[in-house]
Amino acid sequence: MGTEIGRVRGLGSAGHGAQHWWHHKLTAGSNFLLLVWLLASIAMLPSYDHATVKLWLSSAWAAVPMVLFIVSVFYHFRLGLQIVIEDYSHKESRFVLTVLATLFTVGTAGVAIFSILKVAFGATA
Repeated sequence: MGTEIGRVRGLGSAGHGAQHWWHHKLTAGSNFLLLVWLLASIAMLPSYDHATVKLWLSSAWAAVPMVLFIVSVFYHFRLGLQIVIEDYSHKESRFVLTVLATLFTVGTAGVAIFSILKVAFGATA
């Protein structure tokens, strides 16, 4: 059950349970706010053709929140994967699965951020 002081502080046996929970809740809130922003921004576009969306995303007012959205969503995803791995995998495979989940998350987030920045800075190829 843990120590008396650990129960009072709200920490689990690893000592970081409350921080993990708090980060998960903060990213959930930021995901919601940024999703509302994204839907409102897309709804206000005059048309949805490639040129219009590309022009919209090339603005700093769109590119910066999109990058923040990607960072928040993938961090939230990584935290959720960690919970699933810790709860449902064998102790022997947890480290490998955690490393693979982290590499996958960082890699896919990197590709998404690169794509946004490529459009934002006007690369043609």
